[in-house]
Amino acid sequence: MDPLHLTTSRHDGTLMVSVAGELDIATTEQLRGHLLALLQEAGHARDTGAELVIEVSRLSFIDAAGLGILVSVQKQAAGQHTRLHIEGVPPNMRRLLRITGLDRHLT
Repeated sequence: MDPLHLTTSRHDGTLMVSVAGELDIATTEQLRGHLLALLQEAGHARDTGAELVIEVSRLSFIDAAGLGILVSVQKQAAGQHTRLHIEGVPPNMRRLLRITGLDRHLT
């Protein structure tokens, strides 16, 4: 099992989180807490063009719990008018997003 690693950078109103390792039921709360803190930061920013990017090219595994966190955070971001999208989606995750229909909402 690869532990979850999160790296955050900030540049011109864009908050980027690079996610590496496995996103499953054991690690979803770690990601949720981190993303919600960043959404709060984006909400307090004076720049109304705040954006949250989740970069997942080094994500080795994601399960239904991981997808659920991404959907939940996306809804919260939309509610506060913060753009959120996912970049660097590996082929296995892209297929999962396509099958579930989430590709239209998250990428």
